[in-house]
Amino acid sequence: MKRRSGGKAKRHGTHPESLMMSYGYNPEWSEGSIKPPVFQTSTFVFRTASEGKEFFSWAYGLAERDPARPMGLIYSRLNNPNLEILEDRLNLWDEAEASAVFSSGMAAISTSILALVAPGQSVVYARPVYGGTDFLMEHVLPSLGIRTRSIPAGSPAERLDEVCAELERESVPCRLVYIETPANPTIILTDIADLAAVAHRHGALCAVDNTLLGPLYQQPLKLGADLVLYSATKFLGGHSDVVAGVALGRAELIDAKVKMLRTILGTMLDPHSAWLLLRSLETAKLRMTCSRKNAEHVAKWLARHPKVAKVHYPGLLQPGAQQEIYRRQCSGAGALMSFELVDGSEEAAFRLLDGVEMIRLAVSLGANESLIEHPATMTHSDIPPREQMEIGITPGMVRLSVGIEHPDDIVADLEQALLKV
Repeated sequence: MKRRSGGKAKRHGTHPESLMMSYGYNPEWSEGSIKPPVFQTSTFVFRTASEGKEFFSWAYGLAERDPARPMGLIYSRLNNPNLEILEDRLNLWDEAEASAVFSSGMAAISTSILALVAPGQSVVYARPVYGGTDFLMEHVLPSLGIRTRSIPAGSPAERLDEVCAELERESVPCRLVYIETPANPTIILTDIADLAAVAHRHGALCAVDNTLLGPLYQQPLKLGADLVLYSATKFLGGHSDVVAGVALGRAELIDAKVKMLRTILGTMLDPHSAWLLLRSLETAKLRMTCSRKNAEHVAKWLARHPKVAKVHYPGLLQPGAQQEIYRRQCSGAGALMSFELVDGSEEAAFRLLDGVEMIRLAVSLGANESLIEHPATMTHSDIPPREQMEIGITPGMVRLSVGIEHPDDIVADLEQALLKV
């Protein structure tokens, strides 16, 4: 493959869904193969010793690279053609300058935070977040000397401003404001633009986990965020067969800091998983559009069911602050929802979960198949019960990720399962 020496690939089309088919790759680079091959190799041969010296000096920041000259391939812990083509295509969805792909969503989150926040600084995050992220914030980062403070998801800018000011007075200035919106699993929305503006006033960066809506329905970088993160295992991958993560943002953050630490920690994605994601990106818009339409149908049906007390879904928001945030920063409601049973008990939730037949009882989300789970005892079980209740995770809450099956079949399965509650 002549990716490093053969010039840039042609740009066919202007919309991301069109560019996913070919951007960043020319068939002539690989014997006419219409798809990039899997570069299952650990190392790459240098043409000359001086070339190897130059590539390493760029990779480790020992010398400034001429932007007009392509970075050479060294070793698959640093770079690999499959990773680079994937990163080129991922940039298109969020209109990012640079991206880095990782072995999991948590690898993307943890590597990015450690690359950008130093001991003696702090992270303010909106809670609830994904259970793994919560554990990182509550236990891992403090053990490394990084202070963390939480604010409720959906908090106004004034609340963040107060917390940042408090941290400055305590000499542990906020370096990063971390938002997951919609929040997992309560689906509460947080205003990205407002909180990013406050973060910047305090000299902090703003990172947004955009996994739940994806780049189709929310684009945080355009709203002022500095970094956008994804568990690419979810909607971007979508087939329940790959685990991966992505961080996107300005080149000065991604290339100079996040990728540098990725190289040292070894948290990069493997070539075969990158190849699988390239396949998945070609149908991302089709899959996410179908899932979103199905979810709208299912959410409306659940909202009318006598055994369902409340449905948490962006498409069902009533007039108020949450609906205003949705209108300002989202272009669609996505495929994830949670709902609370009238019974309100763990036992009732388990009867529902054990009663589904077509819908799969499994964690994760954003797959082709519909997935259902119990946040309190599964994805968010590391959060103490008292804190779960404080952030809106109740024993009777069930989280549903709607897939691409026929919507009437999804409803029929939920209907027969609810009869057992």
